[in-house]
Amino acid sequence: MDFLTLLLISFGLAMDAFAVSVSCGICGRPRHWRLPVRVGLYFGGFQALMPVLGWLAGTRFRGLIASVDHWVAFGLLALIGLKMIHESFTIGSKRFDPRKHRVLLTLAVATSMDALAVGLSFALLDGGIFVPALVIGAVTFCVSCLGVMIGDRVGTVFEKAAEILGGLILIGIGLKILLEHTLTP
Repeated sequence: MDFLTLLLISFGLAMDAFAVSVSCGICGRPRHWRLPVRVGLYFGGFQALMPVLGWLAGTRFRGLIASVDHWVAFGLLALIGLKMIHESFTIGSKRFDPRKHRVLLTLAVATSMDALAVGLSFALLDGGIFVPALVIGAVTFCVSCLGVMIGDRVGTVFEKAAEILGGLILIGIGLKILLEHTLTP
């Protein structure tokens, strides 16, 4: 997998974390650097861990589905992308206290579930996982820190657009994988 594709996947995965980070900035009203870094560490850490777990599970089952792996990768990425787009239209209250460990842990796990499926996709494509996991984690850390700071400044204006963009990126990457495997001899 080329680095540009990895970056696009990383940004696509980070959009859920970004949207939630904006909410953390709105609700947490950070007065200094601690909240953005803390949110970034939680979200980035889980975004780095989950693809590794998905990859480990996927390597165990690769032989069973090798002939349809590109379809599975496309399906997983498309479903994740569609889920992100659908969730961007869900109306609900996002008032919570992002300074609490329990809240951040729950949010970090919830926003990183998509990364678990992406890790499974990487295993099906017979790719390595440690560099992608580090890139995904680093991008998510940076995007999450930025999201908290933006949320503190501008509110929820960009939250919906970020999730839609993330979903579209993941669907596009899934389509690219499918086309590469079905159109090449």
